[in-house]
Amino acid sequence: MSMRLTAALLLALAAPAAAQTGTAPAPTISADNLTETVRTLASDQFQGRAPGTVGEERTIGYLIGRMQALGLEPGGTDGGWTQPVPLLHTALAAPTRLQFARNGNVQPLVQGTDIYVSTLQPVDVATVAAAPLVFVGYGVSAPERSWDDFKGQDLKGKVAVFLINDPDFSAAAGEPVAGKFGGKTMTYYGRWTYKFEEASRRGAIAALIVHDTDGVGYGWNVVKSGGGENYGLVVPAEKRTSLQLQGWIAHDVADKLFADAKLDLNQLRIAARRADFRPVPMSGVTLDAAIPVRQEVVQSQNVLAKIPGAKRPDEVVMYGAHWDAYGEGKPDAQGRIYRAGANDDALGVAGLFEIARAFKAAPAPDRSLVFAFWTAEERGLLGSEAYAQNPIYLPEKTVANLGLDILQTAGKAKDVILVGKGQGSLEDDLARVAATQGRTVSVESLPERGLFYRADHFSMAKRGVPVLLMMGIAGASDLVVGGRAAGQKWVDDYTGNCYHQACDAWDDSWNLDGAVQDIELFRTIGDELARSAKWPSWKDGSEFKAIRDASAAARQ
Repeated sequence: MSMRLTAALLLALAAPAAAQTGTAPAPTISADNLTETVRTLASDQFQGRAPGTVGEERTIGYLIGRMQALGLEPGGTDGGWTQPVPLLHTALAAPTRLQFARNGNVQPLVQGTDIYVSTLQPVDVATVAAAPLVFVGYGVSAPERSWDDFKGQDLKGKVAVFLINDPDFSAAAGEPVAGKFGGKTMTYYGRWTYKFEEASRRGAIAALIVHDTDGVGYGWNVVKSGGGENYGLVVPAEKRTSLQLQGWIAHDVADKLFADAKLDLNQLRIAARRADFRPVPMSGVTLDAAIPVRQEVVQSQNVLAKIPGAKRPDEVVMYGAHWDAYGEGKPDAQGRIYRAGANDDALGVAGLFEIARAFKAAPAPDRSLVFAFWTAEERGLLGSEAYAQNPIYLPEKTVANLGLDILQTAGKAKDVILVGKGQGSLEDDLARVAATQGRTVSVESLPERGLFYRADHFSMAKRGVPVLLMMGIAGASDLVVGGRAAGQKWVDDYTGNCYHQACDAWDDSWNLDGAVQDIELFRTIGDELARSAKWPSWKDGSEFKAIRDASAAARQ
């Protein structure tokens, strides 16, 4: 352990006064404790908590110290507190060459303004040499829905250009595609991660998505917030992506690009909503790029703690939150350089501490409780995916994964927002327990953002583990003061201004009464699961049901 990590650990052991009194804390969620944790983790001392940095060292030390102070046991690899997660970290320097060209006419591109790209190749220069562009519509290959946008198109050595979201996202009632992919509710086919994966599977050298705020759920400011950096799990050479560059084209730049190729992007959007759509080569338009790359492998860590079950310790109820944020960036208007993620997700981390504190004040559960603090969520759910590929606790014996990732900070609400309606039985538990708080359930109002596929619980869902996510930006809460209009204002203010930005910082205006409600709700659901023999299930129609059903014998 480094000197810095040791110092951070000592600091952590001294910090949480409520956990160090020597008396059993009341099993209730404390807004004051939440505040203390968030203000600490979002402070400059932790430098924005980027993986592989001094900020990570300090964060890991702090997390371990807090869990030791709470009386939790190590839950990581080989009886330790952590699980190693080696990450490929890349950062693009100023491009030597970055341009579109057609018939000798060159259109230089400004990284972060016209286009935003990054790489997951461990190379010194990301190179695309006059590669032809092919528009592939939404880029969906879904045999179970009788849908194939590629129609055998050879993408090797080419640049795949995609639309974001699903083919039915903009469909009008009566169009044949309407409802085929869930309507406004995004499926995994609509996610940018899927599109990059599909382009790589088909041998493309680069992949670009046309940015559309409505379709992706956030503005260009969020797209470019990575600053040309990227992270990926370290994989053997034969499993690496084929993409030299992956990223986005600004909407207005895309309009001009298609027009220069004698194509009408608006008409192509309509054509892409039909099952008979075929890829459209972009009339000799090419991408030419040479961008120096700084690359390294960084050793990051998941942090895991547990409360062993007294009767069935091999059965696990897992809580999760991600500890990472975006690290250092350019100064904002107030001169702040650290994108510290006070809400996203220091508040979720604080919630897990409070849930753990409440459980430690109560009798031991029948099943084990695991508290997972994931790395590199902001870089593509990498920490949770690394865990899911090499689980410490068997997925088939993991009862549920309950995730906290962004909580609303505008006060008490009359409802709770459900993310992923129709997926699993845990949503029924959510409604039942919410009713004991005098609250109802509202379905996410922005299902087109695909939030169900954008948080760490998704890595567990892909392995069949039933999941439930609490995410404040999934919809407008019906606030006790101000109603749904006030809830919408909070969502708009946060996602429009502070999401992944330096202003996601602790603010004295925060009202954590609603966050306390939500954390207590998840504590109660987990408590019921940990003290029963109940196994939550996936509902008919969920893409994860068959995976869980295949391991049913392990739970008999």
